[in-house]
Formats: sequence, C-alpha cells, structure tokens
Amino acid sequence: MKRTERLHALSEMLRRSGARGVSAERLAREFGVSVRTVKRDLDGLENSGAPVWSRPGPGGGYGLAEGASLPPVSLSPAQAVALMAAVSAAPDAPYADLAAAGIRKILDVLDPRTRARADELAGRVWVNAVPSPASRAIRSALEEAMAEQRVVRIRYTSREGATTTRDVEPVLFASPNGQWYLVGWCRLRNAMRWFTVSRIERASVTKTACGGHSIHEVGEPPATARPVHGRGE
Repeated sequence: MKRTERLHALSEMLRRSGARGVSAERLAREFGVSVRTVKRDLDGLENSGAPVWSRPGPGGGYGLAEGASLPPVSLSPAQAVALMAAVSAAPDAPYADLAAAGIRKILDVLDPRTRARADELAGRVWVNAVPSPASRAIRSALEEAMAEQRVVRIRYTSREGATTTRDVEPVLFASPNGQWYLVGWCRLRNAMRWFTVSRIERASVTKTACGGHSIHEVGEPPATARPVHGRGE
C-alpha cells in the first residue's frame, strides 16, 4: 500500500475508533508497517490539518477530535474504482442508484490528476451488469419504506403462481443466494416472511408506521452473511 493510500486508510480508522482511540501498535499491525512508520504517518496527518489527538500511557492511543472540522474526504484512484466496480456489479442492490449518484459526487470533487488516474484504471475493470428484474419504481418504494420504516403495500406472486396483496413491515434486505429479498412482517399472514423482490409486481408506501419488529425476529443469518456497513475492525 502506498503512503498516500495508507494515510487515507489511517484517517478512516482513527475516525471509526471514536473517543476510545487506537494504539500505534495496533495501527502498525493493521497496515503491516513499523510503529515508527505509523507515528511518522500520524505526524503527517496532523501537519495536513487533521485534528489528531494522542493519549499516553496504558490504554492510550490516537484518535481524531470529536466534532472538529475535518479535511474533505478524498480517495485514491484505486478506492474510487473499487466503489465504481462494486455498484456497477450489483445494479439491483438496494439503494444502488443512490450509491451511484454519491460516487459521482465524490468523483466530481477529486483533484484532476486523481480523477484522470481513476478514469484510466476504471477502463481496466469490466463487469457483466445485468439489468434488475424489478422496476425502478418498485425498488424505490421498497427502499423508501425501509428507510422511513413505514408499511409497504405489495402485489406479490409466489413461486406457485398465487397472487396476493399484502401489507408488509420491512425489516431488512437480504441476498443470501445471489437474488434480493425483502424480509418483513406480513400483516396478512401475521408472521415474518421473505419476499423475492423480482416477484413483487407493485409496491406503494403507506402512511402507516411499522410496529417495531426487529432483525432478531428474522432468525439466525447464514454463517457467511454480514451487514454492509463495513465497520468491522
């Protein structure tokens, strides 16, 4: 990892550590460098204007001052292309359109040299982007219902061919086998149900708030499943 990329990653790790901070030794293990190199990088971040704090002694470490203004978020060319590739390869993922728009905003504010390098590298990454079987209007309704935690009314055709209209309290989106599901509390069946998104023929968000059903009611996730927030350390 180049030093510029390491500084980006280092600042993000400090940001995630919050008030508890993180030790130089742990940072060194994370990035595969010496403690001396980490401390030199921390000095470089501080000199660039990042609000780095340090706490000596046992249990001490480094972090970023909470609430302080931070330099604008920047990306390396490889990080920018990684985001583009992830979104392009999963156009049917929840909030994919919003993610693509967010990436465009980030690319627009990159410095010209980084943007040019990212554009060149992006040309070397191909994906087989298959259009989503669910319409944009349906996905937008499901996404809004999930984000606002409101009941969504769907017209759904099961694998057996039975078509029903149901009010569903959305709990989570899941893709355990390569296709997307809306998992939620079905008011028609009075139980938690998995709905294949591609089988939803219509969807509209109601004004009714969800009743507070939690992710824990869905059951144990597969061993390989994880949330997408990516904050594991």
